Amino acid sequence: MNIPITDEVIEQLRAMPQHLQWRVLEFAQALAKSQVRGTSGQQLLRFAGSIPPEDLQLMCEAIEQGCEQVDVNEW
Repeated sequence: MNIPITDEVIEQLRAMPQHLQWRVLEFAQALAKSQVRGTSGQQLLRFAGSIPPEDLQLMCEAIEQGCEQVDVNEW
């Protein structure tokens, strides 16, 4: 079953009390005003393959070693 998103949202809204409907409306308005930030993946493709495989391996090893450590005094 493939229900369009807008229909699904409306169905969910109808089941909510009015105060929650207002919250959804405010959230939707905030999303509509927000701007997408960052760089598109298409623009970053020119960098693909620019890191040597040996460096990538070193990075992977550093991440694995660092992520396996727990610093109990961190907090």
